[in-house]
Amino acid sequence: MRRITGTRREMWSLSTLTRSGLFTTRDHMKEKKEALGEVLNGDRLVSAPYRLDFQKEKESEAVCKKKLTKEEVARFRSAVIKDYYFQMYYDDLPIWGFIGKVDKEGKDPSDYKYFLYKHIHFDVFYNKDRVIEINARTDPNSLVDLTEDKEVDVEFMYTVKWKETSTPFEKRMDKYSQSSSLPHHLEIHWFSIINSCVTVLLLTGFLATILMRVLKNDFVKYAHDEESVDDQEETGWKYIHGDVFRYPKYKSLFAAALGSGTQLFTLTLFIFLLALVGVFYPYNRGALFTALVVIYALTSGIAGYTSATFYCQLEGTNWVRNLLLTGCLFCGPLFLTFCFLNTVAIVYTATAALPFGTILVIVLIWTLVTSPLLVLGGIAGKNSKAEFQAPVRTTKYPREIPPLPWYRGTVPQMAMAGFLPFSAIYIELYYIFASVWGHRIYTIYSILFIVFIILLIVTAFITVALTYFQLTAEDHEWWWRSFLCGGSTGLFIYAYCLYYYYARSDMSGFMQTSFFFGYMACICYGFFLMLGMVGFRATLLFVRHIYRSIKCE
Repeated sequence: MRRITGTRREMWSLSTLTRSGLFTTRDHMKEKKEALGEVLNGDRLVSAPYRLDFQKEKESEAVCKKKLTKEEVARFRSAVIKDYYFQMYYDDLPIWGFIGKVDKEGKDPSDYKYFLYKHIHFDVFYNKDRVIEINARTDPNSLVDLTEDKEVDVEFMYTVKWKETSTPFEKRMDKYSQSSSLPHHLEIHWFSIINSCVTVLLLTGFLATILMRVLKNDFVKYAHDEESVDDQEETGWKYIHGDVFRYPKYKSLFAAALGSGTQLFTLTLFIFLLALVGVFYPYNRGALFTALVVIYALTSGIAGYTSATFYCQLEGTNWVRNLLLTGCLFCGPLFLTFCFLNTVAIVYTATAALPFGTILVIVLIWTLVTSPLLVLGGIAGKNSKAEFQAPVRTTKYPREIPPLPWYRGTVPQMAMAGFLPFSAIYIELYYIFASVWGHRIYTIYSILFIVFIILLIVTAFITVALTYFQLTAEDHEWWWRSFLCGGSTGLFIYAYCLYYYYARSDMSGFMQTSFFFGYMACICYGFFLMLGMVGFRATLLFVRHIYRSIKCE
């Protein structure tokens, strides 16, 4: 015997109705124990009153009888108007269905009629002793009129039919995994990739022109100047060779940002690796959130090592403070955001509020795993004794940066740097947002990985190009600029959040708004750190290469 399990999600499902006992009696609401990822995802599973015994058919079985009050009728009608639907699981197979319908035969909205479905038909397919597929459909002829605010007597019923199928048990999830692989979806996905590839080709062609022509001419010019007139005044990027490797301001913060970005980059690669080998199969509920928490905790040593190593290379002395900054740079804002949003969820009595036990587990993971690994990585980085590789010597006093036009400022350069990478991924962003906030299935991780690789390439190339123009203008403060330009795509993604919220989502109310913009701010901040690290690393390789290729006194 198996009992159907229903999910309660305050954000979008029938939870408000279920929690108050409108849809079913509270006697049947037996809580199901959930894994860490399911709790973080906001799922709270309860046992529904539908009993589906194996190969036992039922015809119009009564679930419960209930007299709906005027207030309950109004709440049901509001749910029907907003297209609320239920979601249940049977043997880990998901089932969906709308709770009611709106009859719009009348032209005027005041003439609309609102109905609640009271009879569900379950069609269950089995192969030998295994359940392969289950479908739920509502009976369009078994309705309860909710148009007027008056008390209504309703009896909820269900019917169960069992049918044999030849589909093997191993392929029962294919139906759900192929939902995002339908031809019209794939067509859009491939258009997204083609769009991204065209962007990459244009950018690489543009950069090839710079690197092969302009730099070649620069090298020839500088070599000729050295041979002809030794005292000729230098111009361009060679002119600032004594300042280009001068350490940046706030080097502790810079090293911490670099360490945090490296950790998030490693985390992303591990998540893609798990996705590509099939760990996150459809409706492996909570697996992604569990993986994010565990892998982030285990990769904290990478952040500590990277940050401490780079900080010591920049001749920093207070490495303990640097390690503390590294640990708090991403976790700090995330913790503050979580505290605020969890308080909001508690006030709204939403299932998105984490139980005390789950919070305690996360705190223990941070205390016993994340922090010790961060410290061990920092100690290893401090003792690595690596030196910063600069191909030219740095002068004692910095040169004055000449006055530059407004469009060479940091903010305009960030806007230019973030636009191209964002244009390469914005089509795919809709599917990501629909998956995260619309609770749709996303399974084409291979295409997403290709788009991610393209994003990294475009970010690296555009940051290198802008840094070259900056050095040509004799502006030697490129360290922070390359990091900010690389990470500026995160700001564009957050701007896309505004468009998605108002144009594509049906979210409303303070709770949904605060959850959406709060957690998206943390995600975009993570992208900022990760892509900023990519932009800086690519730029550092480029700058070392060009200054190693010329002779400087």
